[in-house]
Amino acid sequence: MNLASRGLLRLAAVSTLVVAGSAAVVTDGFADLRFSDFTPLTASAGPAANEGMPVTFGNAAFQQRSIADRSTQLAAGVPNSGAWDMITLNETGPWKGRFLFTVFETGQSGVQRQDLRTGRTETIWYAPAAGDAVSFDASFWTPWGTLVTAEESWCSNAAGCTTSRAGRLFELTNPLTAPGISNPVTAASNAGASFFHRNVVPRVSHEGIQFDSDWNMYFIDELNGGSLYRYTPAASKWQIQLGRKGYFEAGQTSVLRAGDGMTPNATGTYTWVPITDANGASLPGAITITDPNGVTSVDARNTTDLPAFKGTDYQRPEDLQIQVAKGRERLYVATTTTHEVYMLDLKAKTIGVFANTATRDLATNAAVGGGLANPDNLAIDHDNNIYVIEDRNGGSDDDIWFAKDLNKDGDLLDAGEGLGRWASNGTPGSEFTGLYFDPFNKRRAWVNIQHPASANDRTIEITLPLPMDH
Repeated sequence: MNLASRGLLRLAAVSTLVVAGSAAVVTDGFADLRFSDFTPLTASAGPAANEGMPVTFGNAAFQQRSIADRSTQLAAGVPNSGAWDMITLNETGPWKGRFLFTVFETGQSGVQRQDLRTGRTETIWYAPAAGDAVSFDASFWTPWGTLVTAEESWCSNAAGCTTSRAGRLFELTNPLTAPGISNPVTAASNAGASFFHRNVVPRVSHEGIQFDSDWNMYFIDELNGGSLYRYTPAASKWQIQLGRKGYFEAGQTSVLRAGDGMTPNATGTYTWVPITDANGASLPGAITITDPNGVTSVDARNTTDLPAFKGTDYQRPEDLQIQVAKGRERLYVATTTTHEVYMLDLKAKTIGVFANTATRDLATNAAVGGGLANPDNLAIDHDNNIYVIEDRNGGSDDDIWFAKDLNKDGDLLDAGEGLGRWASNGTPGSEFTGLYFDPFNKRRAWVNIQHPASANDRTIEITLPLPMDH
């Protein structure tokens, strides 16, 4: 866009801006513009004419551009199986904020890194053959400076799942320096990547991962009847930071039990029920399995169906998001099947419903109803606002919803609160995934357009226009 056009866009947006999320007023061009400043869309968008600009926003001033796409990678001889999923930055270290990471949720998974300074996009780990690693979904930066991903694939069996090699969590310990790889992929292609299965974490179908201020790691089992889990490292934060102990060297995993654990989708007070000891070994009665690769692990899914270890069942829990507000640390979890988002108060040890189909639609003042369906991913912006990303049909009804929690009390029940349709996806066959707000730049975010009908997955950069020059 040339400067003249950009100036006209700014003037138009200043004159038409409606503030939905905060009391911000645009007094100096776009100096005070925030991602929460938008007019809630009343309906989803139809198909986009240009897959490189597929998003309709509730504020026409928001800018978008495609910064990476699968077709370009394949044309350059880079292995890339598509289905780009979660997004993160290198959030710590001397180069923090420079590299963007995403993963491939396919039968031949991989890890992709983009240098935001040069625009170069590389695959830095790739499964040598189909089935070697599957359905990478998670993509999260750890507090000690590594990247974790995990497989969204596991199976149910009362005696334990012994037929799958999946359900694993992996850590890439050199995500900034692992070299890019090219086709053809061989057994030696990943030699420069320090990529490890962290077997102390029990097997589940992984998606969301979050760390609290004490470095407990929360994860889920993506299943109708799946539970929520917490991993607590045996080492202290300072031991891990100094490299004296490894985070995944030893630790205890527990499952969330609301009430007695027998009521699905329960709310109220909860406890954490250990399924391993402090070192990660299964407790007596818990299920261990040996997979087709000969690796022995704790089977979290099937263990937590046993009465002694019963975890509360939720319906396809998927993504997680930590929020710190008013001195409280809260964990949000999206459950796709029941069209809900739950909120866990980690200090009070209570769980309640944050958003569902009964939540008020900011565009209509009525219940959002079927307008909200299949909440999958969660995101948080610089102002601690929660965003809910749907797993629906691009070009039809796939949207991102803004949760307007004015007093940041972890519910949407107060006057003026509710859900507003913030953005809509116009790429046929696809879904939004991995929305991630840049922690170092409050005017920038990214979202992936996953598995479109064109097979050309994309990363879309979303930015707020810069303030007018004086």
